[in-house]
Amino acid sequence: METLPLDQVLHGDCIEIMQQLPPNSVDCVFADPPYNLQLRQELYRPNRTKVNAVNDPWDQFENFHAYDEFTTRWLTQAQRLLKDTGTLWVIGTYHNIFRIGKIMQDLGFWILNDIIWIKTNPMPNFRGVRFTNAHETLIWAQKAPGKPYTFNYHAMKALNDGVQMRSDWYIPLCTGRERLRVNGERAHSTQKPEALLYRVLLSSTRVGDVVLDPFFGTGTTGVVAKRLGRRWIGIERDARYVELARRRIAAVEPLPKEYLEPQMSLRARRRISLGTLVENGYLAAGDALYFKGDPNRMARVLANGHIRYQDGVEGSIHAVGRHITGAPCNGWEAWYYYDAETGQLLPIDILRQQYVRASAGVTETNPIYRL
Repeated sequence: METLPLDQVLHGDCIEIMQQLPPNSVDCVFADPPYNLQLRQELYRPNRTKVNAVNDPWDQFENFHAYDEFTTRWLTQAQRLLKDTGTLWVIGTYHNIFRIGKIMQDLGFWILNDIIWIKTNPMPNFRGVRFTNAHETLIWAQKAPGKPYTFNYHAMKALNDGVQMRSDWYIPLCTGRERLRVNGERAHSTQKPEALLYRVLLSSTRVGDVVLDPFFGTGTTGVVAKRLGRRWIGIERDARYVELARRRIAAVEPLPKEYLEPQMSLRARRRISLGTLVENGYLAAGDALYFKGDPNRMARVLANGHIRYQDGVEGSIHAVGRHITGAPCNGWEAWYYYDAETGQLLPIDILRQQYVRASAGVTETNPIYRL
C-alpha cells in the first residue's frame, strides 16, 4: 500500500497486513497481543459455575518458542512502521509481558516506562491458591533512542488534578454498558476499558497523529482515537470482531476540535522568545506594544527581539515590564499588540500560541486564547 488506510479496520493477519504498509508512517502503536496463558484446566467459582477465562483460539500457541517467534515478527513490523519519533505501547500479564519486553530490548526499542494498570475491580482467585491477579503491565518504549518523542506531561498532570502523573494507574475493568455483549455473552474476553486507552493516547500522541493497533479486537483504540481527534488503523483477524468494531466506532462522535488543541507546556513557553516571533513574521521591527493594554504606555519592537519603551529603556519584554512595575513581570501576559482583524488590543501570548500551533502542524487560523 502506497498510502495509509486511515480510519479503517483491516481484516486479516496483522503481520501480513503490516508488511504491506509503508515504513516510517505511524506515530504510535498500541498492541494488546495474545497472552499465551497456557491454561491447563477449566476454572470454576466456589458455587461450581464456570469462569469465562481466556481460552480463545487466538491465544493458543504450541510452545514458548512459537510465541516468541510470533512476537519477534510483529514487533519487527511495528518497528518498521513507526516514525523515528514514534513510540510503542504493549500491554500484557505476567504470562507474556516479560518475554515481550526482552524481545523489545533485543530489537533496539528503548523502554521509557513500565506502567502498572491496577484494576480496582479485579476478578478474584476462586481457587484460593494464589494472590488475586489485580494488575496488568504496559511497556512504553520509543523506536529510536535519543530521538524526540511525544509526551504531554502537562496534560497528564492536569488529568491527575494538578499532580504529576505516576506509573500506577487505578482504572476499573471494562464492565456495565461499556462491555460489549452478543446474545448476553461477552463479545470479547479481554476488552480493555476506554479510560485506559484515553490515558495512553492523551499522554503520547497529538491531534492528527496516526495510531496503529495490530490486535484491534472490538476497537477500543479506534473509539478513543476518533474521539480525541487522532487518526487510526486497526488490524483484526476475527471477522466477528471486525464487524463489531466497525459498528462501534461508527457511532462515536469526535470531540470538538477547539477542545483538543495541544496545550503549550511551560518548557515550550520558555524556549520561545519575542525574537522568535519577529524572525517568523508574527511581529515586525517598529510594531507598537502596549503595557497592560494601556495606549499611554507604549514600546516599540526592535529587530533583535527586544523592545524600547517610550522613556528610552531597552530590553526583553520581561525586563522592560520589570522596569515599569518595579517587580517581576511575565512579559507575555503584560504586553499587548493591536490586532487589525478584530480591532482590539490582545496579549502577545496569543501570537506565541499561534507560532506553537503552526510549529506543531495545526493550521486553524483562529486559535483559542489560553493564559
